[in-house]
Amino acid sequence: MKVLVIQTAFPGDVILASALVEKLHEFHPTSQIDFLLRKGNENLFSSHPFLKKLLVWDKKQNKVSELLRIISEVRRERYDYVINLQRYASSGFITAFSGAKNKIGFDKNPLAFLFTQKFQHKIGDGTHEINRNQQLITSITDSKPGTPKIYPSEKDLKMVSEYKNTKYVCIAPSSVWFTKQWPAHKWTELIQRLVPTYSVYLIGAPSDFELCEKIKSSILNYQSSIINFSGKFSFLESAALMKDALMNYVNDSAPMHLASAVNAPVTAVFCSTVPEFGFGPLSNKSFIAQTKEKLTCRPCGLHGKISCPEKHFDCAESIKPEEIFSLSLTN
Repeated sequence: MKVLVIQTAFPGDVILASALVEKLHEFHPTSQIDFLLRKGNENLFSSHPFLKKLLVWDKKQNKVSELLRIISEVRRERYDYVINLQRYASSGFITAFSGAKNKIGFDKNPLAFLFTQKFQHKIGDGTHEINRNQQLITSITDSKPGTPKIYPSEKDLKMVSEYKNTKYVCIAPSSVWFTKQWPAHKWTELIQRLVPTYSVYLIGAPSDFELCEKIKSSILNYQSSIINFSGKFSFLESAALMKDALMNYVNDSAPMHLASAVNAPVTAVFCSTVPEFGFGPLSNKSFIAQTKEKLTCRPCGLHGKISCPEKHFDCAESIKPEEIFSLSLTN
C-alpha cells in the first residue's frame, strides 16, 4: 500500500500531522508512506524512519507551475491513499487530481466534492487536532490517534550535547502572531526567577534573535546564565535540546509542538487563543498558563492577530510570571 499525507501549513501543523505517520506505520508497517509539505519544513523529517519520500512544495515561487509540478509528481506515484489535512483549494486540487484510489480530506476543502471520503472539521469544542486528523485514517487503522513524533539524529543530539551539562530550561518567547506572544517584559520577570538556579536557553528562528537579545539584556544579573540560541539550531537540534530541559516555556506556537513530539516537559502560555481550539501540549508533563480573567474579547481569533483589537492586551498582561514559575517547577 502506498500512502501520501498532505500538510503544507506551518511547522506546528506538520509536527501534529506526524501522529498520522506513526499510526499508519503501526497498522501497516510494510507500506510506503510519503509526505507532502511546504519548502522550509522538510528538515523536520530529515531523519524520519517511517517516511520513504518527502515531496517539497515551494509555495513562494511560480505558484501555478509549482502546483502543476506537484500534481504531476503525485500522479506518477500512483498512490492508493491520499490523505489531505489541508482545507484550502490548492491542496484540494492536488488530492482531486492525484489519481489515487482513495482521496480523503475535510469537508471544508472547496474541492471536497471530488474526494472519495470527506469528514467534518470542527474547531472550538475541545477536540484536539490529532483527533480531528485521525478521522481521516480510521477506516484503515482505528479511532485512537497516534502521538506526534520527530526523530533528532545522532548528529542533532551531538550538536547540543555540550549545553546539557547543567540544570537548564528553554524559552521560546516569539510567535508569528503578536497576540499569541506573551510580552517581553513578562518573559524577563520569569527569567529573573529562574536564573539564580537554572541556565536559561533562549531559542527560536533567526528572526527571533533581536527579541531574545532584548529580553536577555534586560536581565541585570546572571548574564552568563542566559544564552541566546535563536537562529543557531535547526528544528531537530532545538528539539534535541528541549528534550532534556527541566522545563520548556513556549507560546501557543511551533515550539510547543516540538516539545510534544519529543515528549519534553512544557509550559504553554495561551494569550489570545484558547486550548479549546485543539492545539494544546501533549507531553506527559505539560502545563497550560492562561488568564484567570473573564474576558469577553477572548479568543479574538483562531490564529491570533497583529495587535490587540481592544488595545489593552489583557489576555497576556494578566498572566503572572510568578504563577507560571510556581505551576511549572513545583509540580
